[in-house]
Amino acid sequence: MVITGTIFLGTRLYMQEKDPGSEDAEITGLVLMNTRMLRSYNSIKEMGKLKTTSPWGNNFAFVHVTVPKLTAISDENNDQSRMRQCALEFVRAAGAIIKKKRVSLAIPVTAKLLELYRKMKGHEAAATYVHKVLKNTTLGISNLVGPLEKMSIADHHIKGMYFMVAGSPQDVTISVISYMGQLRVSVGAEKGFIDHDKLKSCIQMAFHHLRNSACH
Repeated sequence: MVITGTIFLGTRLYMQEKDPGSEDAEITGLVLMNTRMLRSYNSIKEMGKLKTTSPWGNNFAFVHVTVPKLTAISDENNDQSRMRQCALEFVRAAGAIIKKKRVSLAIPVTAKLLELYRKMKGHEAAATYVHKVLKNTTLGISNLVGPLEKMSIADHHIKGMYFMVAGSPQDVTISVISYMGQLRVSVGAEKGFIDHDKLKSCIQMAFHHLRNSACH
């Protein structure tokens, strides 16, 4: 929740930089959540069984999250204390919204409805429905818990990894993955519409503000 809240803060900072006075603009984020019951690793043969507890394929649900509004943060008066306070309050507000959504019935009901829709209409119809849902949101965030130990392919050690959702109709797609205790955030933005360098800088600034808040 802290990472997602910080990304939301970076998005708001980007809007403030590109369009001053946009603090009251409405933003809806779509957070994808894994609903697979992960107790242990399963072989492909095991996942292919009819009554397995961990069937093959994606098991996820999504929840719409309203991004909190941001009190204008500015460096003009060099008020670092106020900037840290605004950042911390924003991330706390975002965390409270996400926490409330996570314990609601929306997630299990959405997952069951998606599975029922897929069985009745087929994979293509289900994919079309998910695409329409994505199209009605501003940004999407997906996360993945990666390996805790170093990986290698053909005796070549992997120093880092990231993933990205391809073909998403959203203006901004953000993915988060952990690997060996390190976190990597990847940003996909619509070319010619989103200033990806500025967005990256604003997200980094958000992490900077939150780190300073934690240190003080």
